[in-house]
Amino acid sequence: MGQTPVHPAALDGEQLSAECDMRRLRRSGPGGQHRNKVETAVVLHHRPTGVSAGANERRSQAENRSAALFRLRVKLALQVRRMRGPQYAPSTLWQSRCAGGRISVNESHDDFPAVLAEALDVIASREAEVKTAATTLGCTASQLVKLLKKQPLALALVNRWRTQRGLHPLK
Repeated sequence: MGQTPVHPAALDGEQLSAECDMRRLRRSGPGGQHRNKVETAVVLHHRPTGVSAGANERRSQAENRSAALFRLRVKLALQVRRMRGPQYAPSTLWQSRCAGGRISVNESHDDFPAVLAEALDVIASREAEVKTAATTLGCTASQLVKLLKKQPLALALVNRWRTQRGLHPLK
């Protein structure tokens, strides 16, 4: 069997954009005439998965597109699973972000969605056993939980998986 396909949250901006439909919208509200006359709001719809994300808080369409792309990556990290079998080895990106067992990535960094997606994929593949997933990823369980806490929806997702399996929730 071939290699597991790249998680969509790990695609670069150009590749991910190519898989998306983009809608430009006008949004009302604060921001004056410019906001009300110009289509600066952006909504991206990822065709393969059906996941959508948008942004409208900036005056520039390019800035809103960039924000929407990042939000889409985070949503993809939370909603799309790529199961990782026993032969799985952490990606080059993961290894660069996890040195000496410590995970080093800020939740606003461009790499965050891809790192989060990989962690969630491994946790899901290891039946929500965080210790086992951490060993597979080459970090400590506490470091893995810290990563999940950077995105509260990720922690809630893992806790849902754990509850379904009769395991205690992470704190």
